[in-house]
Amino acid sequence: MAISFDSIPASLRTPGAYIEFNNELAGAAGIMHKIVAVGQRLPTGTQVEGEPVRVTDPSQAVSLFGRGSMLALMIAAALGANANTELWAIALDDDAAGQAATTTIEVWAPPTAAGTLMLYIGGSRVKVGIASGDDAAAVATSINAAINADLDLPLTATVSTDTVTLTARHKGDVFNALDIRTNYYAEVMPAGLALTIGTMAGGTSNPDLGPAIDALGDEWFNWIINPYTDTSNLVALETELGDRWGPMRQIGCRAFSAFSGTHAVTGTFGSGRNNEHITCLGTGASPTPTYSAAAINCAVAALSLSIDPARPLQTLTLPGMLAPARHEIWTRQERNLLLYDGISTYTVDRDGTCRLERQITMYQTNSASLADASYLDICTPETLERIRFEQRLLQSQKYPRYKLADDGTAFGVGQAVITPKIWRGELLALYRVLEQRGWVEDYTNYDRLLIVERDSDDRNRLNWRDTPNLVNQARVFAGKQQFIV
Repeated sequence: MAISFDSIPASLRTPGAYIEFNNELAGAAGIMHKIVAVGQRLPTGTQVEGEPVRVTDPSQAVSLFGRGSMLALMIAAALGANANTELWAIALDDDAAGQAATTTIEVWAPPTAAGTLMLYIGGSRVKVGIASGDDAAAVATSINAAINADLDLPLTATVSTDTVTLTARHKGDVFNALDIRTNYYAEVMPAGLALTIGTMAGGTSNPDLGPAIDALGDEWFNWIINPYTDTSNLVALETELGDRWGPMRQIGCRAFSAFSGTHAVTGTFGSGRNNEHITCLGTGASPTPTYSAAAINCAVAALSLSIDPARPLQTLTLPGMLAPARHEIWTRQERNLLLYDGISTYTVDRDGTCRLERQITMYQTNSASLADASYLDICTPETLERIRFEQRLLQSQKYPRYKLADDGTAFGVGQAVITPKIWRGELLALYRVLEQRGWVEDYTNYDRLLIVERDSDDRNRLNWRDTPNLVNQARVFAGKQQFIV
């Protein structure tokens, strides 16, 4: 009997037609891409710490993680940018040893006319009604009441005479970057009113990412929204992502972070990291909190990368992200420098729309500490991940229970036997498919350099080395016009 059956025994004597089904040639499979957001919850949330939960609606996140919590705000930002990619979340509690960031708003000149004070906290607008006869204390009381009335804000307020003290709902240094300002859209301040708004400071000790990393287990999440950029958490995340990327686990993913600071501070931060699986958006003076910016960036990138991992993300809009004031927007030269510091950049349209400019990883140097651009763009590890998945799928779907023989073996047609030559043909055929998808190029050299052989020590093992030539992205168009007059 030449054909290898899976279920029909060779010892049948009872008459009948026995037909089994085998899906090895069906080839119908795909990745259900998943994002996981990691962030802090409030005690008012119902979700326990360190347990992944799927989230489909911002109101669900409020119930799970508490209204005004970091994680609820991250989920709202992510779903606002992309409601199609499956989204999970892992809640963390505040570090008991941490401190909450604080600042003050001091009213030092009362209004001379009635009006409305437009206060922006982390990009969220708070309207404060001002009466013409209000003194400084009355204005401060109104500001305090308006802030505490908005339960979705990331901070709370207390008032003493003419000063309002703002305190982040969570502990951690991530909230030191929380932006507080007035009149973002150039609204008019009530006549005579003058305020002094301090900078958020004093927040210490972000939660440890350890419980979230443990909670990931061996589940394949394609992208992680990471709100923390402190060294300890980044090192832990880099270690985990490297392990997930490796050949023993093969469940690689990219983590999206964001960093707020001056150009110099941002460049210094970026140049201190070096990892091909973390991408960090430099937000500059954007009012949008870094944890929300990371969520927006990840959601936007995930939607595009899930469709085509090789297609660049440039020009994609970042819905919900507010631009810096016009005079604070980084120039092209400044952004170009950051792209050499491992920091991803964005541009701002005239109407304030923020668009991705170049999504790079934080990988900058090789093991010899020499400049290395091999993993510069996020499309590189994303495309490699998908190629590996397709090769694994091909083996597991088409050759799950095959025997291995040398080339030239005269086995019967229909036998479940694979040889190096057969597998080489499968890899070449797959490369053609990947070429049609626009993921790779140069089939001729791939064919020439492809090596497939049976292991000389372990005869049950088939080895291969291939050299996929990843398609590149059209990023820079340079022309020279030699005009004639």
